[in-house]
Amino acid sequence: MPQLNPNPWFFIMLASWMTFSLIIQPKLLSFTSTNPPLNKAQTITKTTPWTWPWT
Repeated sequence: MPQLNPNPWFFIMLASWMTFSLIIQPKLLSFTSTNPPLNKAQTITKTTPWTWPWT
């Protein structure tokens, strides 16, 4: 059963993981967010419960 042989598939997984973690991820993390979150106080909205006609 060839799918039980981890010889080629383990190397492919390891190579793709190393490529992502060493090359692609630092390039993606270097970008700055275009819309950074602001440090402002949250506004609390007052909600009224719905009045159901059968209660």
